[in-house]
Amino acid sequence: MTGLLALVIAYVVGGIPFGYLLVRLKTGEDVRSKGSGNIGATNVLRTTGRAVAVVTLLLDIGKGFFAVWLAGRLTSGSPEWMSLAALAVMAGHAYPVFLKFHGGKAVASFIGAFAYLTPVPLAAVLVILVIVVAATRYISMGSIAAAGSLPLAVWLILHPPGAVLAASLVAAVFIIYRHSSNIGRIRAGTESVFRFK
Repeated sequence: MTGLLALVIAYVVGGIPFGYLLVRLKTGEDVRSKGSGNIGATNVLRTTGRAVAVVTLLLDIGKGFFAVWLAGRLTSGSPEWMSLAALAVMAGHAYPVFLKFHGGKAVASFIGAFAYLTPVPLAAVLVILVIVVAATRYISMGSIAAAGSLPLAVWLILHPPGAVLAASLVAAVFIIYRHSSNIGRIRAGTESVFRFK
């Protein structure tokens, strides 16, 4: 029962649309009507500014971390329930009940969840993210590369329980799927490049 409760909480916490709320508080506008229409930190940066984007990023990472931490607390550190909570918080961010199931790409909540669940492999793939973004100036490409590398990093570094490895694989596929439109724009040469300003 506590495991199921952890999953429900993870989904609900994941669904808190911090980017939407912060932009609404600062400008009175709906961030979904601007830029890419996404509620995540990248679109907040492009449309509203650095300060709000950084706060959005930190809060979205924080909710991923919190969801997995709480699942661990409620289930005596069960890797199975913690792995499911990582996926639930990502699902909550991508399909939030508060915004009629239209949310973000779930990269920040992915980072937060796996920062708790698999911290060393996550750190390794974040290096890949930074390198790819620096080389291509596409945050989407860096996110895809990092997520796609996580299962291998988890397996090579941790040799974890099967549930943790499976969660990293599902999360990777989910992140890549959520970026399908970005992949199309990269191929067409119309994807927005990253500028921290």
